[in-house]
Amino acid sequence: MHTLTHHYASVLLDNGVSIRAVSEYLGHHDPGFPLRTYAHLMPESEDRARAVIDAALGNPAESSRNAKQA
Repeated sequence: MHTLTHHYASVLLDNGVSIRAVSEYLGHHDPGFPLRTYAHLMPESEDRARAVIDAALGNPAESSRNAKQA
C-alpha cells in the first residue's frame, strides 16, 4: 500500500498537481508533510515558474538572449 501511495503522489506531482491538493488527496492535514516527503519529485518546478513569468511578460528573457547572440 505504501508503494501505491508513493506512486500516486509521484504521478500527481510530476504532472503539476499542487502540493496542497496532493496533501488533501492523501489525507494529510498539513501540506508540509508531503512537501518534505516528495519535494525531490518537483525539480522542474523552478523551470515551470520561470516559463510562466516569461510568458506573462512576453518572454523578455528569450528576446534578450537572442539579441546577445546576434
